[in-house]
Amino acid sequence: IVWQTPANPDYIFRNGRYVRPYYFEFISHVKNRWAGKTIVDLFTEEFKGRPYEYYVHAVKCGRLQVDEQTVPADYIVKSSQKISHFLHRHEPPVLGGNILILQNEVDVVTVCKPASVPVHPCGQYRKNTVVGILQAEHGLTPLFPVHRLDRLVSGLLIFAKSADRAECFRQQIEANLLQKEYVAKVVGVFPDGEQTVDANVNFNAREGRSTVESGKQACTKFQRIFTDGNHSIVLCKPVTGRTHQIRVHLKHIGYPIANDELYLSFGIDPMCTNCPNLAPVGYDEEALWLHCVRYTGPDWSYECPYPDWA
Repeated sequence: IVWQTPANPDYIFRNGRYVRPYYFEFISHVKNRWAGKTIVDLFTEEFKGRPYEYYVHAVKCGRLQVDEQTVPADYIVKSSQKISHFLHRHEPPVLGGNILILQNEVDVVTVCKPASVPVHPCGQYRKNTVVGILQAEHGLTPLFPVHRLDRLVSGLLIFAKSADRAECFRQQIEANLLQKEYVAKVVGVFPDGEQTVDANVNFNAREGRSTVESGKQACTKFQRIFTDGNHSIVLCKPVTGRTHQIRVHLKHIGYPIANDELYLSFGIDPMCTNCPNLAPVGYDEEALWLHCVRYTGPDWSYECPYPDWA
C-alpha cells in the first residue's frame, strides 16, 4: 500500500459525481485536552465516524502512528505530539456533474457552481470540490476564491488566479464596494416592492444554522420578480455577508426558501426515530432553491445564467 493522495483524482459519474476512493494521510497534533489519553481512546472519542475496534486494528497495523512511529494500543499521548492516520478515504458524492466555466481571463476565472459541491476542501470533501475539479479537469491552479457559496447553493463563483488579484478583490470587499445578487424560490406570495430586512444574524456552528437573535448586524434587500400564487421568485441583494443570511432573513419575514429544510418550520416527536434531524434515514439530497446570479465591483461585473427553477 502506498500512502499517497493522488494528485489527479479519478472521477466516476453514477447519478452524481464520485471520487474513486484513495489513500490519504490525516495529520494533527495532540491538543492539551487530548493529552493523557490512549491513542485508541483519543480517536474513538474525537473521531466518531469509526468504531473502537477499527482504531485498535489501525494502531496494530501501523495506520495510526505517533511521531511517525508505530505504538501499542495503550500508548498514552502527550501534548503537541504528531499523530498520523493513514486511511482509505471515501468522499461523499455530489449532485453536480460538470462545472461550467463562464469566463476564463488572464487573472480571473468565473464558473457556475452546481449545488451540493463545496467550494474548497472541507470536512469529508477534498477532491470533490470546485477547486479540486477545476484543477483536475482544467488544469486551473492556483485558484483563490473571491467569495464562497454554501455547499447546497448554486451559481456564480469568482476565482482570482494570483495572490495580487485576490488581494485587490479583498480590499474591495472590505471597503464594501461589491454588490451581490441572488435569486430564491420562496413559499407564498412575496410582497410587491423592495423589502429591506435589518436583523442581526447569529450563526451557531454546533447546530449548523443561524438565528436573528443577538448576532452580527446584517441587512438584505428583496424584490419580487414573479409569483404563481403559491411560490415567488425573489431577487435578493445582501448588503452584508453573514452565514446563511439570505436564508434566515427570508424565514424571519415569513417567506422561507421553499425547499430549505433547515429553515422550514417543523415539529419534533419525542418517539420519532428521525427527530430532531430534519432528513429521514436514506434521504436523497436536494439542490437548494438559492442561486447566485451577479457580482459587481467598481470597474467589473460578472454574471451567471438563471437556474431552471427560476
